[in-house]
This record gives sequence, structure tokens and C-alpha cells, in this order.
Amino acid sequence: MKQKLLFILFVIGNVVGLFAQAYITPDTGLTYTLDDLVTASPATISVSGTTYTLTDDLTISASDVFSMDTEATLEIGADVRITIFGSMTVTAPSFTFTAIDSNAPYEGFRFEEFSVIDIQNATIEYGGGLRVLTETFTINNCIIRNNVSGVSTGAVISLSRGMAQITNNSITFNDTPAISSGATNMVSAYIFNNYIEGNNQENSNRPQINIGTTLATEPLQIIQNTIIGDRNLNMVGGIAVSNFVGGAINAIIDDNTITDNRYGLTILGNNALAYIRNNVIEDNDTQGIPLQGGSGISLNTSSAGLEVIASGNEIRRNLWGITVIGEASINLGDNVDNTGQNVFDNNGNGGVTYALYNNTSHPIMAMHNCWDETNAPNTLADAEAVIVHANDDVSLGLVTFDPVNCAFLSVDDFAFDMLKLYPNPSNGNLNLENNTSYQFMRVYSIEGKLITTKALQFGSTEMHLNLKTGIYVLEFEGVNSKAIRKLVVE
Repeated sequence: MKQKLLFILFVIGNVVGLFAQAYITPDTGLTYTLDDLVTASPATISVSGTTYTLTDDLTISASDVFSMDTEATLEIGADVRITIFGSMTVTAPSFTFTAIDSNAPYEGFRFEEFSVIDIQNATIEYGGGLRVLTETFTINNCIIRNNVSGVSTGAVISLSRGMAQITNNSITFNDTPAISSGATNMVSAYIFNNYIEGNNQENSNRPQINIGTTLATEPLQIIQNTIIGDRNLNMVGGIAVSNFVGGAINAIIDDNTITDNRYGLTILGNNALAYIRNNVIEDNDTQGIPLQGGSGISLNTSSAGLEVIASGNEIRRNLWGITVIGEASINLGDNVDNTGQNVFDNNGNGGVTYALYNNTSHPIMAMHNCWDETNAPNTLADAEAVIVHANDDVSLGLVTFDPVNCAFLSVDDFAFDMLKLYPNPSNGNLNLENNTSYQFMRVYSIEGKLITTKALQFGSTEMHLNLKTGIYVLEFEGVNSKAIRKLVVE
């Protein structure tokens, strides 16, 4: 009987071993391709043509390199994790990381501290995100979509330290936010030219870009991104940068388009300096509850030390234009260093327009701005009508808005509002009317890939776009103007 029991246990142990085939590279300083891993651990990873299948956890040790330099697809099993202690490079013209079954996501990627990560031209989908614990992280020209909460819970790209480089990517429709860092982490990422749409499908109270404290000596840079919300989600904001832990905020937020979120941009906490320049912030009102959000720009701190310099922003059709709360401070234009030239239009709720609400006891400089674009040029009375400050409530600080200025607006600033594009949704036949400025139209897939470029004529243009059913991004460009619209093809 004892011998039979030992035999049964031996068989069970061998059977369990067949299903527990996680592979750890031997930490001998070698570079591993997918074919090398197939040879080293055929029970963990297999290959058929250019499709590789990973069925258990893979760990790249500290001195080893995981290299993907040829086009291929890596299908990954449910709950499988890839952990990198050494280096991982993806340099192929295109490469896809996906789940074996899209309904059974893999756990995602964990990049440990001191690892070196460089990911180019990859599609990353149906996994649990990227947990980035290293300072040396680059992801460029990638498509990151349809991921869930897994190894990374804060965002599909969750940062912990340093100056990550996140450039030229399409980050869309993930269950979690697009990019985040922890409240106690110091992260000064370079987030440039990304197309970000519909993230945080879980609809939690988090924005699509959600950053905590930054390095004191190097700024967080959020530049030239398109950040579009899903209007079916009522809790998801655009961008938030927050200091709740006694750290610092040093930020540059320039040239972004932020639309269709619960709110556009918020900075919270003291010991903060931020430049907010030349952003287009529109229609951030998805929740529709004025006392809970809806600002184009919102600044809030309970103690002094939040300073923002803002110029050249276009803020339209939010529930509030700019709200300044507690001990926060903003310079919207002066006669010394800040040219102002912010544009406001139709920000309001309850039938009242609120371009600027100074809900502090401190003065605000706000000279050389256009406070009511629809009724330009403005008078001082036009500005007074849309600004809440000491003249409305003696407990509030005075806003100095004289002189007002709409003269810097050109015909091109109105061109986007004048342009008519129909029908939308479309079957591919498209009409443009009232085009006064745009010479070219570029059509991008929702993943950010350029499909075609069309020359436009002034006035009216009819065209047929040979597009499959789906959502596309149209970029209009003129000599001094650029605009973006979404097109749905049925």
C-alpha cells in the first residue's frame, strides 16, 4: 500500500510539473530571441510560422536581454506575466503582443527597477498593462489598446520613477487610465504626441493621464497630445497632476487638445509650478454636475504654493472655464512676462457663463485675453460679465483684466468652428463646406496610423474615402492653423 501511495504521489508530481513550466533565463549575460527561448524552454514557449505562444510566466534575469528585432506575434496565455530584470528591446518594424484568447487576458509586463526597456512599433493588447518600476523606459510609435487591470492597476502604463519617454503612441479604450504614477513617486515623464482616447473604461474617478509628484529639478512634460474622452463615461477626467504627500510639482503642459472628458486639466496641492500654454480645452462636461467638476482648468490647494503661468489656451464649452480654489494662484497675462492671449467661449452652467472663477481671496493678473470669442472684440463690460471675483463678492480676490484683447485672433482661429463636415457618420462619401483656411486633410486610423492625405480647396469639397467601418481621426492643416475631428464610417 505504501509503495502504491508513493507511486501515486510521484505521478501527481510529474503531472503538476507538466503544467508548471515558468522559465527564468540563467543570468549569464546572453541575448535571447524568441527562437532562443523556444529552444531553451519548449514547454513554456512554442512557435508556428511567425506566431509564438507563451503559456507560462517568463522572467529575464538581470544580466540577460530579451530582443525582438523581426516581425512576429507573441500570443500569451491567461494570467501569464513577463518580468524583466535585465533588458527588453523591441526594434522590429512591427510586433504584436496579444492574448491567446482575447477574453482571457494575460497578466501583463513588469519591468523591475534597473531594467532597461525600449519598445518600438509594437501593438500591445488584451493584457494587464505595463508596470514600470525602472527609470530607463522608452515606448514609441506603439498601439496600446483593450488592456485590463492586471500587473498594472493604476494605468495601462504605470510609472514609478525617473523620466520615462512616452512618444508617438496610440493609447485607446483600455479599462484603466492611459498613464499614471503613484502619489509618492517622483516622475518627470516626457509624454509627447500621443493619441489618447476612451481610457478608464472602468469609469473610476481617475483621469486619462494621472501623475503624482515630479522631480524637483526636471519638469514633467505633457506636450502635443490629443486626449479625447468617451462621452459615455461620466467620471473620467483629462489630465491631473497632484501633490498630496509633501513633494513637488514641476510641469510643462503645452499644445495639447483635451476634449470630451469630465474635466480638462487639474493641478492639486502646493509646492507646485506649472506652465500651461497653447492648449485647446473643449467640451469637458460629460458628468454635467457643476459642483463636482467640468472645469477646463482647475487649480486647488489648501496652502500657498501653487503657481501657474497660462497663455495662449483656447477654453470653450466646459461647465467652467478656469476655476481657482483655496490658496491657488494663476497668472493669465500681465505687462511683464506673460502675453496672455487666452481665449474663452461659452463656458458655463445653469444659464450663466463662467470664463474665470476666482474662488480665492488673492488677486489674479489676467490681462490681454479674449473673454467672449463669439462676441469679439470685447469690452471691459463683456469681460466683467464672465469673471467672478471681488466685484461680485467682496471676500474674493480682484481679477485685473484690463486691457481685454481679441485682436490677436485671426480668421484661422474661427476657421474650425466655421467648417462643416457631413454626413458623420458617413459611408465614405464626405462633404466639406465653409473651408476658409485648410489646405490638407490627413486621415488617421484610431490607432494613429496615417491612411491617406487629401488636398482641399477653399469653399466646398466633395470626396470619397475608401475606408472600412470604424472610427477615424481627421487632421486639417493650413498655413497657420490645425484642427482635429473624429469621423465615424458605417
